Amino acid sequence: MNVVLYGATGNCGSRILQELISRGHRVTAVARDISKLPSNVQAEQDDLGNVDRIASIIRGADAVISAYAPPPDNTDALLAVTERQIAAVKKAGTVRLIVVGGAASLEVAPGVTLLASGHLPAPWLPIATSHEKALRMLQASDIDWTYFSPAGFFEPGERTGRFRLGTNALIVDSKGDSRISMEDYAIALVDELEKPAHVRGQFTIGY
Repeated sequence: MNVVLYGATGNCGSRILQELISRGHRVTAVARDISKLPSNVQAEQDDLGNVDRIASIIRGADAVISAYAPPPDNTDALLAVTERQIAAVKKAGTVRLIVVGGAASLEVAPGVTLLASGHLPAPWLPIATSHEKALRMLQASDIDWTYFSPAGFFEPGERTGRFRLGTNALIVDSKGDSRISMEDYAIALVDELEKPAHVRGQFTIGY
């Protein structure tokens, strides 16, 4: 498939890039600093600041994957970026948007999200709130989107290929922990790209 990947130099984005390449997809990797990208990929420089520029990059692609992460001191930058991505997808035509989301909107009890539960540490609240708002923006849009929420703890690790998927409930293991490696997350994201099962929906992953 012809895929555009935003945030391709980040922790998660770089692992998604490798997963896409290993499966033979044609990837355009987009980043602010393209010097950080592997030399064997097609690269485009962009900062997600202009709708027309985004649309010109993604036009003709089968899907665009957004692994954009806002700056820690301005997490609501995610909202402006999401708004521009939605507008760019509409402008570019039939392009699917797959978003690397957050876990805060997942339910920990019926009708109670992780964000609303009061269990999140205070330093995580700004990014968690911004991610939940971004999900609402996608839900209100008329584009083909998929929002992929990771587990509660989402870090670089091992590529095992063993994980569980769900929809809008936080996945925990037998000890009550919610974890996933970025490597295994990348596997599941590219699986969803290749065999869509959650178009205009949210899904999640965990061990």
